[in-house]
Amino acid sequence: MSIALIGASGNAGSRILEELSNRGYSVTAIARHPEKIAPLPKVKAVKGDVFDKSGLVALLKGHDIVVSAVHFSASDPRILIDAVKEAGAKRYLVVGGAGSLEVAPGVKLIDTPSFPEAYKVEAGKGSEFLDLLRQEKTLDWTFLSPSIMFVAGERTGKFRLGQDQLLVDEKGNSSISFADYAIALVDEIEKPAHRRMRFTVGY
Repeated sequence: MSIALIGASGNAGSRILEELSNRGYSVTAIARHPEKIAPLPKVKAVKGDVFDKSGLVALLKGHDIVVSAVHFSASDPRILIDAVKEAGAKRYLVVGGAGSLEVAPGVKLIDTPSFPEAYKVEAGKGSEFLDLLRQEKTLDWTFLSPSIMFVAGERTGKFRLGQDQLLVDEKGNSSISFADYAIALVDEIEKPAHRRMRFTVGY
């Protein structure tokens, strides 16, 4: 199974790349600055531009699975989705955001009074991306939303999965480390359980 990872040098992308490499996958790691990608077994770092659809299609061709771990406000979901489809990849997994998760029936986190203004643009564009995926008729996609606090931390392998509702622990905290998020995403690649749907991961 060959995998292309767009945004492989970022916080989430670099942990996903490490998890894939550790599990023995061949990965084409795509980033604006491939020199920032750590050398890992079976990983080929290449330069790519998320706004260059034809360039992306060329990079993605021949891969079974595409994962994108790019900021929503620094990319165009339509270009990404179309590039994946034109390249003929069998599956597309997206590193999502928490803003579109529900905190109560019909109430998204982004629409709550305490949601930080600084994150509204990114969260709003993430919600738009999910809406676009849900309109897709043929693409086999999965959108994995992290918890509110998506941070550096331990790789514990101990977490919970949910669907459209925000996960919080018994203290009311909502968090997941980049490393544990990566486990959940690669597990989904290996044993698909959330095809054409969003799910979430948290402690």
